[in-house]
Amino acid sequence: MRTDSSPGTLPAREHLPAGHAGTPVLDVVIPVYNEEKDLRPCVLRLHEHLTRTFPYAFRITVADNASTDTTPQVAARLEAQIPELRSFRLEQKGRGRALRTVWSASDAPVLAYMDVDLSTDLNALLPLVAPLISGHSDLAIGSRLARSSRVVRGAKREFISRTYNLILRGSLQARFSDAQCGFKAIRRDVARELLPLVEDTGWFFDTEMLVLAERAGLRIHEVPVDWVDDPDSTVHIVRTATDDLKGVWRVGRALATGSLPLDRLVRPFGDDPRDRELTGVPRGLARQLVGFCVVGALSTLFYLLLYSVFRSFSGPQAANAPALLVSAVANTAANRRLTFGVRGRDRAVRHQAQGLVVFGIGLVLTSGSLAALNAATSDPAHSTELAVLIAANLAATVLRFLLFRAWIFPDRREEAPAQRAEAPWNAPDRPYAAAPAPTAPQAPPTAPAGQGAPYTAAPSAPYGSSAPHAPGGSHNPYASRGSSRPRAGEAADAPWDATAQLPPVRPHDNDPRTSR
Repeated sequence: MRTDSSPGTLPAREHLPAGHAGTPVLDVVIPVYNEEKDLRPCVLRLHEHLTRTFPYAFRITVADNASTDTTPQVAARLEAQIPELRSFRLEQKGRGRALRTVWSASDAPVLAYMDVDLSTDLNALLPLVAPLISGHSDLAIGSRLARSSRVVRGAKREFISRTYNLILRGSLQARFSDAQCGFKAIRRDVARELLPLVEDTGWFFDTEMLVLAERAGLRIHEVPVDWVDDPDSTVHIVRTATDDLKGVWRVGRALATGSLPLDRLVRPFGDDPRDRELTGVPRGLARQLVGFCVVGALSTLFYLLLYSVFRSFSGPQAANAPALLVSAVANTAANRRLTFGVRGRDRAVRHQAQGLVVFGIGLVLTSGSLAALNAATSDPAHSTELAVLIAANLAATVLRFLLFRAWIFPDRREEAPAQRAEAPWNAPDRPYAAAPAPTAPQAPPTAPAGQGAPYTAAPSAPYGSSAPHAPGGSHNPYASRGSSRPRAGEAADAPWDATAQLPPVRPHDNDPRTSR
């Protein structure tokens, strides 16, 4: 599967238009589990900060992960007190499950989350989401490991955090600096395509989302943060580390086999004139040429090593053929994956067969050169043989690149992408390759005169209705707000359009942000 040539399903990045007053641009999710003490001060502090500093309408969503204390009651009282706050309860634990459920149901074009302990300084929130609002980036993360970050925490957690990120860099080639900082944001259009590929529902959710986004070529913006460790954190470090290492192995194996359909996340170029297509210029030629040269140089060294080994107990022709055959198979496999970006096993046998045809051409050139050398000199020196083979391989390399590019791995960017059927996100036995691109009916855009096509909120039941809480003290904010609301815990395993949309915030008449 070629991620560099597929048109993907994401549109070009655009600045979010200024919507109507009261329409939430940002939805900040706070996942909680048994946080009855910290929830209220966290929400009040976050709400005060957003009201004072954030220039757009916003929403705060409390995602309760099956708490067993009075957290649901605290969230219900806050919801009644703060117009911009909504609460959502799940009957299953898992931070990743909570984020995916609320993010999938939200109508806000920018989705964020932060930990309830507010370890991260809130002054980094606007810099976090600004690149997503402007259309510059697809995801944004807070980084405690950036050079300008200021972090206060113990040596043990510092060591664990840095070791984990070194593991990600060494095993998954991750280039982002901090995977587990509880301070992240994503554009809703990106979440729609990316989240169905993320299988983890716990703490590894963040890492898996970032690795897949980075491998797909999405732009990740990092914000240095000031961060103070919470000494009362309930995170189980050993269990979390074990689950994370299992997740690293699973994702690494999926990436190695090419079973992840990352091509659906490819974005087209933007409006920069330098990004516009030029007629008559092959796509990706410079990058492919550099990759081919690197692979060719390594293949040549490998070939010469094999030739020297075989030459020690056989003649030149008998040593040349197997050395060239083995190096040709390795060269085709390396160019297939690294130079031309072909992943997975699709048409792999065909590509190797075509590569053997190219191998035959190279064999004719090199064998003919050796035959000519032996005809000219009865007993040539070994260094002379190597020099002749290098010259013949240079000629064969040029021809090989042209055949690879035009015949074996042609650019199929103009081909229409195949239609993909829908499938639930969290099917327990669903392999990566079976994760289809979700399709959703597009609502017709509406915007005030003079504005571009804005994000559109999915239809939802109004929040104006009210009803008494369910008996027994449990509170389901969706139970009395229309039958279309999901039952507790079921939205996490449903397709995109099976979940109800969280409605926009309805501003009060005295809301100071209504004039915007």
